[in-house]
Amino acid sequence: MEIKTLSSNKALKGEINMGQSLTKNYIHIVFTTKQRNPILFDGVREELFNYIGRICKAHECNPVQVGGYLDHIHILCILSKNMALMQLIKEIKVGSSKWLKTKHDSLINFAWQNGYGAFSVNPTQVDIVKSYICNQVEHHKKQGFQTEFRDFLKKYRVDYDEKFVWN
Repeated sequence: MEIKTLSSNKALKGEINMGQSLTKNYIHIVFTTKQRNPILFDGVREELFNYIGRICKAHECNPVQVGGYLDHIHILCILSKNMALMQLIKEIKVGSSKWLKTKHDSLINFAWQNGYGAFSVNPTQVDIVKSYICNQVEHHKKQGFQTEFRDFLKKYRVDYDEKFVWN
């Protein structure tokens, strides 16, 4: 019995037609400033959200909503089929960190935390997540970031070790 593989026969002759690759993956990304330092003040925060949105667009990851509070960022975007999630986050962190350092003397040593959270979003829930991100200032009058993030981890059933989450 002969077993044929994709690499035998047709693929080598260029006869396989792979059609379009179609994706639509909504991703909710969350990460904090280093040591959750509350330095994303009002004067720079909105500009930062717009800048991060432009980074997402530059990498074909359509931003739906960018927001956050004094010590953290939320990004809801559509992950491009051409971009790995960890690469997008690296581009966002490196680019926005360099940009922030030029905005104010108090931000010259700015850094993001090492890790991040990223959660898939059902398309039927996009408006809910978008609204949640828009209301971060109000939300954090009632609840701190660490509680918020633990709630996400529980909701998405992510196993984690508390001692490594907050670095």
